[in-house]
Order: sequence, then C-alpha cells, then structure tokens
Amino acid sequence: MTSVDLLGYFAALGTTCAFIPQAYKVYKTKHTSDLSLGTFLMFCAGLFLWVIYGFVVSSTPIILANSLTCLMVFYILVMIIKYGKKKASAK
Repeated sequence: MTSVDLLGYFAALGTTCAFIPQAYKVYKTKHTSDLSLGTFLMFCAGLFLWVIYGFVVSSTPIILANSLTCLMVFYILVMIIKYGKKKASAK
C-alpha cells in the first residue's frame, strides 16, 4: 500500500463516518421533516457515480467510501419518504 492509498483510505474513513451520526439520529428519532429530499436524491446519485468512477480507475478507497456512504444516504432517503409523508399529513 502506497502513501497515496493510505491517504485515500483516511479520507474515505472521514467522509463515510460523517454520515453515521445523521443516519443514527434518523433511526432513533424517525424525524426527517428538516431533511431535504432533493438534496439527498442528488447526493445519492452523485455517490453512485463516484462508485462507478472508482471501478473505472480501480480505486478501492473511492469504491468503499462511496458505497458505504451511498447505503447510509439511501437509508435516510427511504426514511424521508416514509416518515416525511406521515408528518406532512398530520399537520
């Protein structure tokens, strides 16, 4: 493993771990009304494209980080759709 790979893994760890608190909070509270569906849709699409790019350039850090982050963002998207409609109809 080169120093550039190591840098990539640390960057991947940092950006991926940044979404853990948000996903956990959504899981615990089921509260998503303050989250933007459009933002999370675009972010998920961008992450998916990063995964494809990672495969094209054969970069394991890019593939791993963006795949894991995409899973968390997809979970949040599902929760926004599931709980956002309930909160909106309750008002």
